[in-house]
Amino acid sequence: MAENTLTPSGDPTPAVMAPRRPGPSAPVCAPAARLWPDFMTGQEKSPVRVLLIDDDEYMRRVIAQELLSDLRIQLEGQADSIREGRKLLATHAFDVLMVDLRLSDGMGFELIAEARRHHGNGEIIVISALEDDAHVLRAFELGATGYLLKNAWLQSFADAVLHVVNGGAVITPRLARRLLHRLNHQPREPQPADDASPPRDTTLTPRESQVLRHVASGYVSAEIGAKLGITGQTVNVHIKSIYKKLHVHSRAQAVNLAVHTGLI
Repeated sequence: MAENTLTPSGDPTPAVMAPRRPGPSAPVCAPAARLWPDFMTGQEKSPVRVLLIDDDEYMRRVIAQELLSDLRIQLEGQADSIREGRKLLATHAFDVLMVDLRLSDGMGFELIAEARRHHGNGEIIVISALEDDAHVLRAFELGATGYLLKNAWLQSFADAVLHVVNGGAVITPRLARRLLHRLNHQPREPQPADDASPPRDTTLTPRESQVLRHVASGYVSAEIGAKLGITGQTVNVHIKSIYKKLHVHSRAQAVNLAVHTGLI
């Protein structure tokens, strides 16, 4: 399949496909080039820096190959254990950490927590075969902004990296559907008061609830605005209001808190 290239101005231009004999895996035609505005993070001269930690050698190779084929992404380093992952975190600056949960010497939650403590501005995407709600919610509680299943179809690891670094969240569609089902059927029971809970009289407006549901599905502000018929800037205003009401500082925290308190 032909890869897109970037011109000096940053505009994507489709590469020319050389003729080849059709085969079982050969595409019928090249996909349409996708626009990538200059104001978005991830350009050829300033690619998104990624660290990849996974002890599944085959899966790590597949992901690495996809990331390396995208000029908007720079793969800074790879590791296959918590021990080696800690070394990467200590010696490499990064924009996105991609980490498996089940590693040979422990659980990837340790690396997520460490990355959050020492690299607060970095984004974290979990890549795992574990898809139970407890692991998913735990990852988001610790600060992950993405959760992809290794065996899921129709997902792009490169797109996931670019999505989260530009303010979005990514989650495998099957998991997103389950979490939305959970939101819709969460019992509205009183929650014990603690420092992490919003005030008892906290309520979201109908529009804020709509916005938060779309955030839970992984859409970015511009996409949410298009779905609701409002501007992306207006969506961001609603998100800031949600943060203030829920006493949180990220989209993942807002979604997680709303799940546990039944606000949406």
